[in-house]
Amino acid sequence: MYDVIVANGEIIDGSGREAFCADIGVKKGKIVAIGRLNEQEALDRIDASGLTVSPGFIDIHCHSDALLFKTPHDVAKILQGVTTEIIGNCGLSAAPVNPETLELLKKYTAAIFAEGNLAWDWHSTGEFLDRLEKTQPLGNVVSLVGHGTVRIAVMGFDNRDPNASELAQMKYLVKEALSEGAFGLSSGLIYPPGVFSATPEMVELCRPVAEVGGLYATHMRNEGTWLIESVEETIQVSQQTGVAVEISHHKAAGRANWGKVDRSLAMMAQARDRGVDIHCDVYPYIASSTVLGALLPPWAQEGGTGAMLQRLADRACRRRMTTEFTTGLPGWDRFATGDNWESIVIASCGVNHDWEGETIASLAARRGQEPAEALFDILLAENGDVLMMAFVMCEADVATVLRHPLAMVGSDAIPSAGNPHPRFYGTFPRILCKYVREEKILTLPEAIRKMSALPAQKLGLKDRGLIQVGLAADIAVFDKMSVTDRAKYDDPCHYASGMDTVMVNGRVAVRKGRFTGELAGQVLRRA
Repeated sequence: MYDVIVANGEIIDGSGREAFCADIGVKKGKIVAIGRLNEQEALDRIDASGLTVSPGFIDIHCHSDALLFKTPHDVAKILQGVTTEIIGNCGLSAAPVNPETLELLKKYTAAIFAEGNLAWDWHSTGEFLDRLEKTQPLGNVVSLVGHGTVRIAVMGFDNRDPNASELAQMKYLVKEALSEGAFGLSSGLIYPPGVFSATPEMVELCRPVAEVGGLYATHMRNEGTWLIESVEETIQVSQQTGVAVEISHHKAAGRANWGKVDRSLAMMAQARDRGVDIHCDVYPYIASSTVLGALLPPWAQEGGTGAMLQRLADRACRRRMTTEFTTGLPGWDRFATGDNWESIVIASCGVNHDWEGETIASLAARRGQEPAEALFDILLAENGDVLMMAFVMCEADVATVLRHPLAMVGSDAIPSAGNPHPRFYGTFPRILCKYVREEKILTLPEAIRKMSALPAQKLGLKDRGLIQVGLAADIAVFDKMSVTDRAKYDDPCHYASGMDTVMVNGRVAVRKGRFTGELAGQVLRRA
């Protein structure tokens, strides 16, 4: 007697091999049989005739840290077939917490963590994961520890190198997080305080990660003008430490940089040939999304949100920033270049919701201001808590990265109200619809592998990512001819369609395209 039999489906097992027809027997949360099971009994039988059966998808890069505490649970990811999410990315994690710098951390993460109700009643990563476990998540959760969070705990937003004692404290916090279940370290080297760190600091903090076989996931120092140099730095960190590295949301930002991904991907492949364990992830959109304050030069963000707001109110600082939008600064990853304000869209505000969906250019025109002045006033009015979208990539580059064998899929989704980036609702079905079915950039087995087995392998999740006997029964069943994303840039809040059944740890969370209310997720901890 099986708990569940998924019968008559076309199985794509996640390994990259072609589809085959078989039934899947599930018992006690595990896949226990694959074959012809039509004579066998089960408590629940799911007819997958005419449908594709694959491993549940693993979102290797997202920002659901706070959303996981929100009730009722948001079902946008599970309706895409996502059964495991990786949080703590871009250097931002909810732990560890130093009570003396907690307010700095809370203000800094306010826009990213807006869609949750964080109690902040923990100190260590282990305590945070314990707290998360009590919420009974909808899907599985893997956590990284954020370099920015660690640096805030030890140094606040100081723009300098750590002294020996501070570096030792940061290494201790990273080691503690790894021992308590974190799967690795993430960095956000365009954001403060990560932007204030140098390569030697990252090398030292990656050493304990490498010692335990963990992952270093990096939002690199630059994704535009200095993209190649940033890839070189990432490879250098891995070569000096032996750490496995994942380049987050790989892209070439800004029209002048389009096409550079050909070279950056070649560099990664050459590094692999030299023994560097390097991969990247990519989302299937030409717009990025992050905090609006990321438009500002690094010096303007030194000291945290409060200090940034003071500078935004200072006329001399405003003039300097306006000039630097045009001239740039060495190494600064500029979103705004002084002539692309129509590419920057307000995604979410806490107060002035009528701004959501408008570009900086259109808001400035409506207010009778220069775009830079409008930006400063918007940030001041919202206390810095604003999310944006930036249309800085091209379709050709997205396709180039997506089809590369070292690339996997991550949504980079930031849950928010307002006019959020559509990737929160549609990333994985968009891969299956646009890039497999319509444009044929990927085969279906290739796409499934990039969304299941490859991220599982990179993370060291040995019991997930494949349809294989003995592995966890995280399973997605969908109609490959109709599965699609329905979220658009100007109308994003629509769930994907075409996902028939989703199982998490052997329990049915989605049936006939509807969430069942089943909460079967687990907080997964590095062994």
